[in-house]
Amino acid sequence: MRMTVIGSGYVGLVAGACLADMGNNVICVDSNSEKIAKLRNGIIPIYEPGLEELVKSNTKEKRLEFSTDLADAVKRSEVCFIAVGTPQGDDGSCDLQYVLNVAAEIADAMNGYKVIVDKSTVPVGTAEKVAELVRSRTDFDFDVVSNPEFLKQGNAVDDFLYPDRVVIGSDSERATQIMQEIYAPFFRTGNRVIVMDVKSAEMTKYASNSFLAAKISFMNELANLCEKVGADAEMVRVGMSTDSRIGNKFLFPGLGYGGSCFPKDVKALIRVGAENGCDMAIIKAVDEMNRKQRLFFVDKIKKHFGDLKGRRIAVWGLAFKPKTDDMREAPSITIINELLKLGAEIAAFDPKAMPTAKFYFNDRISYGSNAYEVLENAECLLLLTEWNEFRRPDFERMKTLMAKPVIFDGRNQYNPERLAESGFEYIHIG
Repeated sequence: MRMTVIGSGYVGLVAGACLADMGNNVICVDSNSEKIAKLRNGIIPIYEPGLEELVKSNTKEKRLEFSTDLADAVKRSEVCFIAVGTPQGDDGSCDLQYVLNVAAEIADAMNGYKVIVDKSTVPVGTAEKVAELVRSRTDFDFDVVSNPEFLKQGNAVDDFLYPDRVVIGSDSERATQIMQEIYAPFFRTGNRVIVMDVKSAEMTKYASNSFLAAKISFMNELANLCEKVGADAEMVRVGMSTDSRIGNKFLFPGLGYGGSCFPKDVKALIRVGAENGCDMAIIKAVDEMNRKQRLFFVDKIKKHFGDLKGRRIAVWGLAFKPKTDDMREAPSITIINELLKLGAEIAAFDPKAMPTAKFYFNDRISYGSNAYEVLENAECLLLLTEWNEFRRPDFERMKTLMAKPVIFDGRNQYNPERLAESGFEYIHIG
């Protein structure tokens, strides 16, 4: 099948590469000519495990191409995926200008029936707006479908190739059949395509992300209470998670959620509620708890040291999660900025996100070429992102490098007893 994916960010590039890998002819379109030039030369602008290999192999087989010419791509395609950004407005609302601009360009380029697919995360009612706009600009037949993505950064390629489910929001039998045909190769051992009406599909994305965010905020709030009453949050987590009704995913205490999806989708759902007269009290509390959790972590450091002025603090991990260089809404941004305000000196290392970090911090912090370099003369280490290479470090070497053997673990990665035996002060969550 011939298709176009408009927007070559995390969602669009992964979707385009994976759809091409299933034998489709895919054109990835982006208005950024520099990005397209790099992609044509096999240079991937984001870090995502497995993506580079997928892009290169499918480009070589001529199933995947890159272009800045949206009109030409639309004319050569039956299905057009919209995967552009939907940035958050100051009021928490979802900015649809890029989605609607692309929809208008698709309409102007149409030369026959098209399925227009909203892949971007958009609020309920967006498909109607897209359809109305397209209808006002063309006489050709078309259908607008909602096909929300459920990709985890750091595992996006596998999530697309081996999805636990695909949600298709469609009010057209013709479009539904085309979408089912697209996703059939991904479900050779069982059909997990869920077809529903468009508005329900649009809501499903926000509902899913907000529920997962709620689990994270709930566990963090509970962990903070555990510290006050003397309970062990890890034991409580195990006791809860072994209940099959609750499960063990997204139930780890830590620094809260970040990234491009959870923070934005939670705020957008709150805004949709406000616009429709629904006070989303639980979701508001989720958002507020997530903000506070990062400040609670800073308070632990302040409580331990008192005055932080001039203290050298090492940081391991800057990305909002492992296996990505993405720092959007990362806890590290809030925590480091707060520590800088208090006069601390920060030396940081992240396996992939240091180039990204320079956009946020410039030269206000220093960076190490490896994890151990930033420990030299540090009065404490903050573990902010749980990269695998941080899981089993050489604690004896660490102790010889650090001015004081103190670890603040924002991810509860280490064994408290082992750290105590090694002579470390170990402060974690819960």
